[in-house]
Parts: sequence; structure tokens; C-alpha cells
Amino acid sequence: MQHRAFLRQEHRPWPIPGHPWTWRQSWKELLFAHWPVPATELRSLVPASLEIQQFGGTSWVGVVPFRMTGVMRRPFPDLPGVSAFPELNLRLYVERDGKPGVWFLSLDAGNRLAVWAARRFFHLPYHFADIHLTAEGHTIRFDSSRSRDADVGVQAAYCPQSEIFEARAGTLEHFLAERYCLYAQSPKGELYRGHVHHVPWPLQKAIGQVEADGLVRPFGITLRGEPLLHYSSGVDVVVWPLEPLSS
Repeated sequence: MQHRAFLRQEHRPWPIPGHPWTWRQSWKELLFAHWPVPATELRSLVPASLEIQQFGGTSWVGVVPFRMTGVMRRPFPDLPGVSAFPELNLRLYVERDGKPGVWFLSLDAGNRLAVWAARRFFHLPYHFADIHLTAEGHTIRFDSSRSRDADVGVQAAYCPQSEIFEARAGTLEHFLAERYCLYAQSPKGELYRGHVHHVPWPLQKAIGQVEADGLVRPFGITLRGEPLLHYSSGVDVVVWPLEPLSS
């Protein structure tokens, strides 16, 4: 039976890969918090072969707290204590070969096995963190602090404040949310692309408070002003193995 992520494909900017996906997961109760940051302040944080994308005359930094569920390699079932955990992403928006994607500056997860696997198989800069995600009515509270450096983390409280909508092509919301690959770099400096697929994000405008200075400080990033906030109840996702890119 086809995975729920394949209920729609017409929204994709390019076709899905022709070989089988290998991992499945669901991303739930997300906050997309974004700040405009000039590309010149981010250039040194991204490999030279990746273009830092801009929208509205600026690049953007995203802080995304959420809950992972159903995380498992195909075709195995979920495992209690392994397949579900809270996560926090710090991300930039990049492009290569006409394929816009995500570059992760850091990822924090409350699961040691997930941290090991993501570093080992996807070359992603994961860290183990003490993360608490709780729901109080319509409000989600998220508190994360890295185990080896408690000053690196995020505190947030957020809730949706609009009807659900899908981002239209050409809008800022579409630029920030609708991305179907990630880029990663191995310890040897080799660059990779990883494809993902899911239905369009069910987005809602959101209100809340986000304290993320501790998360971005190690990268020399300054977050100015109030963030642009969006909420999503989540999507089901499938993930393909990394593919190497020529230098």
C-alpha cells in the first residue's frame, strides 16, 4: 500500500526519485519561526558550491521546534522509545542545480539513537538535548537545552491563529516551507543531496514568543526584531538515501 506521503505529488518542483525511499517519519506540531538575515552574514556558514537564496531582498534563518513520530527505516515497524521524540532545527535556505533545499546549521533531538543515526547515515549536525514539548490547550510550549552546553537552546510558546491554508507559489510562505530536499556535507567535505516527499504543508498563521539567541550565537548570527511565525499540525514524510554531488 502506498505511503500517506504520496497522496499528492502535483505540488512538487521536480519529480520524486526513481528509486525506493528508505526512511519514513512524521513531523508534528511545528512552529516555523523566521528572521530576515542578510546573506553576507551567512555566507561563511554554507559550502561555497551552494547558493544562499533570498526572498524580498534578504536571506532567512529558520528556527523550527516540533515533534517527530513514526521514525523508522523501511519496512520495519515503530519501536517504543526510538521512533518518537522532540526535535529542534536551525536552518538556512539554499539552492544547487535548480533544486532549492535546506541547509541545517544544527539539529537537536531528545533521542541518542536518532542523533547517532542521523550523523552516521545523513551527515547532519545533530546534538543530543534535553527537550520538553507540552500542549496546554491550543498552546504548545517548547523548551530545549543542549546536554553538553545548556546555554545552547530555545524556549518558545506558540499557537495557531488562522484557518489552515496551503502556501501559494511565489509567496514568502511557500519559499520558506515548501522544500523537498536537504543538503549535507560529510566529515571529508563531500557534498550530498537528500530528497524528501510529503503533501503540501497545512499552514496556519501563529502567535507566540521565541527566545532563540542561544541557539544562533555559536554561529555569530544576530536575530533582529520579531520573527515571522507559522504553525502546522504536521505532515507524513518519506526520505531517500543521500546522493553525492560533484564538486
